[in-house]
Amino acid sequence: MRIQRALIFSALLMTLAGCLQKVPAGNVGVMVDLYGSSKGVQAQELGVGRYWIGYNQELYLFPTFTQTYTWTEAATEGRAHESITFQSLEGLAINTDVGVTYHVVPDKVSLLFQKYRRTLEEITDTYIHNMIRDAFVEEASHLPIETIYGKGKSALVNAVQDRVQAQVKEIGIVIEKVYLVNTLRLPPAVESAINAKAAASQMAEQRQNELAQSQAEAQKEIAAAQGIAQSKLIVADAEAKAIKLKGDALKDNPALIQWSAVDKWDGKMPQVSGGATPFINLQK
Repeated sequence: MRIQRALIFSALLMTLAGCLQKVPAGNVGVMVDLYGSSKGVQAQELGVGRYWIGYNQELYLFPTFTQTYTWTEAATEGRAHESITFQSLEGLAINTDVGVTYHVVPDKVSLLFQKYRRTLEEITDTYIHNMIRDAFVEEASHLPIETIYGKGKSALVNAVQDRVQAQVKEIGIVIEKVYLVNTLRLPPAVESAINAKAAASQMAEQRQNELAQSQAEAQKEIAAAQGIAQSKLIVADAEAKAIKLKGDALKDNPALIQWSAVDKWDGKMPQVSGGATPFINLQK
């Protein structure tokens, strides 16, 4: 009899212990009533702790810390074979691997569960994935392929992020970042054509820069030559003016020549015969 009571008591303890469930740190719990007049999602979120879960109830956990998901083509990365494909303005197919980081607002977890009735992982892989895919399809359909593949790629991703942020804001999901995991994948022929055009444009720009540099160097040399010529003209003009001033001075003062000769004479008479004219006018 005692053994039977002990077994019944142990079974009862195990049953009671099994009805206690834990909401760990970094999570919020949502209680769901399965049957009866009150069945459905309870409006109150459950914080960290242990809770009694009856046979008529289920507890769902939602992490509130930042989540990161990636959808990739490769089987070794992220959610394999879940990469996103969209089209450009010309209708060209583009495939890419996409990642998202987000977090859930704790006091809106019950609202989120009421809308989707799924776990957060299921919501992410189904609904958020589809929202991001549809946003890429919509935003890229207005852009030419060269814009998407080139300078407009960042603007495209930002537009997708803004669109998805607006969609999930009211249900308690905050999109922190939408980003490309790898490069865009285009049809090989299209990618080769774009790369060839980019290379040709880069080469033309390089030639233009070289021409501008040559012209700048030529202008520099011309400026230097003009400077030298101008300098010589200034010197020549100064010399000409000096000669003219000296000539005018001699013209106005003819005795200056005699005075200059006497000033430089050493006092010796020239040793010249044959009637040479003295360099000094002795009569005067």
